[in-house]
Amino acid sequence: MVTDQQVRRLFKLNQIEKNFGIAAMKAGMDEKTARKYRRTGKLPNELKQQHAWRTREDPFEDVWDDIKSMLECNPGLEAKTLFEYLQRRCPGEFADGQLRTLQRRIKIWRAVEGPSKEIFFSQIHRPGELGQSDFTHMNKLGVTISGVPFDHMIYHFVLTYSNWEAGTICFSESFESLSQGVQNALWELGGVPEKHRTDCLTTAVNKADHPEEFTRRYQDLVDHYGITACKTNPNSPNENGDVEQRNYRFKKAVDQALLLRGNRNFDDRTSYEEFLHKLFMQLNAGRKKRFMEEQAVLHRLPTLRIDSCKRLEMKVGPSSTIRANHNVYSVESRLIGENIQVRLYMERLEIWYAQKKIDVLPRLRGEGKHKINYRHIIDSLIRKPGAFQNYRYRDAMFPTSRFRIAYDSLKKRYTPKSAAKRYLTILNMAAKKSETSVDNALRVLIDKNMDICKEQVEILMLSGESVFTATDIDIPAIDLTCYDQLLQGEILC
Repeated sequence: MVTDQQVRRLFKLNQIEKNFGIAAMKAGMDEKTARKYRRTGKLPNELKQQHAWRTREDPFEDVWDDIKSMLECNPGLEAKTLFEYLQRRCPGEFADGQLRTLQRRIKIWRAVEGPSKEIFFSQIHRPGELGQSDFTHMNKLGVTISGVPFDHMIYHFVLTYSNWEAGTICFSESFESLSQGVQNALWELGGVPEKHRTDCLTTAVNKADHPEEFTRRYQDLVDHYGITACKTNPNSPNENGDVEQRNYRFKKAVDQALLLRGNRNFDDRTSYEEFLHKLFMQLNAGRKKRFMEEQAVLHRLPTLRIDSCKRLEMKVGPSSTIRANHNVYSVESRLIGENIQVRLYMERLEIWYAQKKIDVLPRLRGEGKHKINYRHIIDSLIRKPGAFQNYRYRDAMFPTSRFRIAYDSLKKRYTPKSAAKRYLTILNMAAKKSETSVDNALRVLIDKNMDICKEQVEILMLSGESVFTATDIDIPAIDLTCYDQLLQGEILC
């Protein structure tokens, strides 16, 4: 088959060579063929006729009008769905191998006659103009803290011009996580961009029927830093494309760094945070030139950070509990009937009364959970042991598995009321003296199959008897003198 390149060479050689046959030979074609191209003066590609006819009959010609009308009504219909519909409507007429033909024809229809597609417009990014933020889940990376899976998220902040990025560990898309993450990023950045864009977070953006576009707390946050807040349109993650792409690339970088590290376990959360901080520094190291351009035009930071918490005013109920963000927490019974302020941070709750912080509680994740401290209510339970049997939060009254075993053992020997009374005296000792000492005493009693009672626990606590833990292993030393005797006997023989 003669190519365009050969014919071009022929035309060039024809002007140099005196003999046309030699020119044809050097161009790599027969002289008769060469004369044809000399006569027409065209390349093979120009002489090729367009293929405008079908090599086989169209199997969908009779049903194409129906298919076309269905596509016009519902452009989202897939070719496979329509093909299966045709097979059901006309049994035996269409073979499975004809699916590709229908897919190709529908593809052409979409490109020529179908509905217009959404266009993504490339944007010009300017230094110091825009920062984007988003939350991304990290659970699939398999990070563990002291062998326990560490389910968490990362609040991710990115400057769109330089792609400088920062992140904060968090556990939900709450306002407290957003506020702390934004402020951590801005103070690490050392300045403030003109705008900050998020997706339609419920903690930052009000619903469409609300007169104000952003929530009051989020508006207060951006006003404090002098940032103009903006958001993406619903179901339009492409409008936050920089941070969305950085989410993917950051998690990929974390995965690769963990592979280089050799394992995914960290001794504590602090060491994991240091690992992520070093990774962010490494990722930002290659963006210094554009980052310096951004730093030169960033606005100045305010004097102080704003508190990253939600303040709730509430009254302590008669059960010595409060309800914060759909979760129940116990407080000191002395506060029953008093009005307190709860400051809800990303990972903790602070209890304030009379302008003083009187307690700090770990914040529960999710909803419908409870955190009851038996020390807060043990005094009332001692006076009302009958309430223990059906207490809604009774599971919180067993600090360790040994306490639960002790209660079950007492129920086998006494009536439910008497067992509860005896167990509560042991729990009271743990609250007033030492939970660890009581737990160790219960372990000894359980291991030795002894009767569990307050007196036995007190005796063991006073005796200070050492308790072997599950990790304590006693391996006696091996006497190797028997091997020496065997060797001596062999020499004598």
